[in-house]
Amino acid sequence: MTQSLTIPDLAGKAVLITGASTGIGAELARAFAAQGALVGLHYNASLAAAEALAAEIEAGQGRVHLIRADMSTGEGSRSAVDQAVAAFGRLDGLINNAGGMVRRVSYENATEKDYDEIMDLNGRSVVVATAAAIPHLKAAAKEDSGFIINTTSIAARNGASGGAGLYGSSKAFVHDMTRGLAKELIPFGIRVNAVAPGVITTPFHERYSTQAQLNAALGTIPQGRLGVAQDCVGAYLFLASRALSAYIIGQVIEVNGGQLMP
Repeated sequence: MTQSLTIPDLAGKAVLITGASTGIGAELARAFAAQGALVGLHYNASLAAAEALAAEIEAGQGRVHLIRADMSTGEGSRSAVDQAVAAFGRLDGLINNAGGMVRRVSYENATEKDYDEIMDLNGRSVVVATAAAIPHLKAAAKEDSGFIINTTSIAARNGASGGAGLYGSSKAFVHDMTRGLAKELIPFGIRVNAVAPGVITTPFHERYSTQAQLNAALGTIPQGRLGVAQDCVGAYLFLASRALSAYIIGQVIEVNGGQLMP
């Protein structure tokens, strides 16, 4: 549905989407390509899914470049940005979407290894990739472009449960980083915002949530259904478009069917 809308100021923009081989990231890759953007489609382990998605986008006349990097490391996070710039010659937008729960573990039983792995994937990746992208985004901002959109989570606000506390805490870090970055970068014309998905039926929940947990979550959603990845796409397109959201800075758009209304 969102892909049928035309947002002219996204055409030709070079956008790196991390974590784009499956789930929300894959829908973003499809949507930005449909708008005529040059899509840096990042993946790590999901090579087959990334290649299939790239082939689908190219079959629809979209422009896409596959980027492989391990976002849980600083080297990998910098490499993802460097690869996108090398492929497109510039970078207009960065969508920090890579992340994951890694594992469910209570705070009581969490080890330093748990902390490091969860925080590195969800927090360090955003810090390092963003720092690598900023010089390029500053250049893009001079041409009336330049944006960052971070993917956070409803877990950043509600404390999470069932062993997802560290994941929620890592996303709370991204929440606050979004606001701090927005203040730092808007003087250079770079707009920074975030999207916080609720319970979205993607491979994330197939891996980390039981059907009982999903059923319990469903009972707290006023709209009466779990979300799907495409439910999130419109918020990202909106925040990426300067024509639509030029005066929206440091905000987190909640996409959760009414489960949380902050």
